[in-house]
Amino acid sequence: MKNVALHNLGCKVNAYEMDFIQQNLLKKGYNVVPFDEYADIYIVNTCTVTNIADRKSRQMLHRCKQLNPKAVVVALGCYVQTDSKGVIGDPDIDIAIGNNNKSKAVEIIEEYLAGETAKKVDCIIDINDVKNPCPYESMSIEKTIEHSRAYIKIQDGCNQFCTYCIIPYARGRVRSRRQEEILEEVRTLSSNGYKEVVLTGIHIGSYGMDFKDGSDLMSLLEEIDKVPGIERVRISSLEPGTMTKEFIERLKNLKKICQHFHLSLQSGCDSVLKRMNRKYKTADFTASVENLRKAFDRPAITTDVIAGFPGETEAEFEETADFIRKIGFYEIHLFPYSRRHGTVADKMEGQLTRKEKTDRVKKLSEIEREMTRAYEESFIGEKVSVLFEEPREIKGQSYMIGHTDRYLTVALKSDEDLKNIIKEVKLSGFLADGIMAGEEA
Repeated sequence: MKNVALHNLGCKVNAYEMDFIQQNLLKKGYNVVPFDEYADIYIVNTCTVTNIADRKSRQMLHRCKQLNPKAVVVALGCYVQTDSKGVIGDPDIDIAIGNNNKSKAVEIIEEYLAGETAKKVDCIIDINDVKNPCPYESMSIEKTIEHSRAYIKIQDGCNQFCTYCIIPYARGRVRSRRQEEILEEVRTLSSNGYKEVVLTGIHIGSYGMDFKDGSDLMSLLEEIDKVPGIERVRISSLEPGTMTKEFIERLKNLKKICQHFHLSLQSGCDSVLKRMNRKYKTADFTASVENLRKAFDRPAITTDVIAGFPGETEAEFEETADFIRKIGFYEIHLFPYSRRHGTVADKMEGQLTRKEKTDRVKKLSEIEREMTRAYEESFIGEKVSVLFEEPREIKGQSYMIGHTDRYLTVALKSDEDLKNIIKEVKLSGFLADGIMAGEEA
């Protein structure tokens, strides 16, 4: 059977979809090999969230033919969807599959190999056709590339249309997955030994808005909380509009919910948030964080911030810096603003230089490092539960690495294989930057 190499770029939704494709390939008898090895087929699941993501997608696709000039090269996903003309015209790409066709990827590849299709295959639909909206593309996994934590896709698409974001054009409108289908997947993963599931999607706060039966994110969480065998449920990303006081009141009653909440901020300045077309103000964000901290013990609050949005003045940037300090995040995913053709922000005046954006990211990174260290230090001397995931050698010693429910990284000196085991340890300090030292409790 042919050798297949896979490479995934971008978000956890992409990772889930690639897990599904790999699962189908293995069931069909294909040999999955590392991406940098010689293969008969290369599959790249692309990303388009930034210009850098576009460039990386192209680089990885072109690298395939360098590894094997005769290989079949398959381009999947968001970059394919937003630059279909460029992808179809690229001589290094044999098969182009956009979003909402990934579930058919193996079938499409086999038809190509059998000579049943043209030399160049174009499987890209108009994902933004509002007259004929796409249904949710059904996928389900039994196992995942990761051995202890399983990502579960619960919805696709986004209706927010933030002015800087290309993703609604790449992923289309909100489409939710049926609750029973999700629960069945959770039960399957539990029976296969998984202890933690992470709910992911393009905009999971919108889950259920396209249903008429009253299903929503909270009702889904309450049902997953009942599944035997699953000990942790993590939510990938939400916004203040979802994280209301009422939502949090129900959330705190769930036994398995992880005390790690990623609330997307993007800017700590109201005038910038308005230009971004974000649907909240900093006061709304603050209220969500305050309510979470009342309901949970020192929850890990993480976020995303874009530095150097068009027209962002020095004063507006300082507002963001001050707001970040005020909130006290555990971690921040920092990005310099990336100009995306086809978005509203692309046409805005006051585009900042690369240096200005880079300098602002650097300043915010310094603030983040201080907050991260302070948050981690607050747990030294305490006992925490760690889900161990992998062995690692650090400073010549054997350790098992894992994460707490707040997503603190912990290393425990051990020659024993603790993979996929939840164990209580005492935090004694730091083994390395970002890695806390655990001792037998």
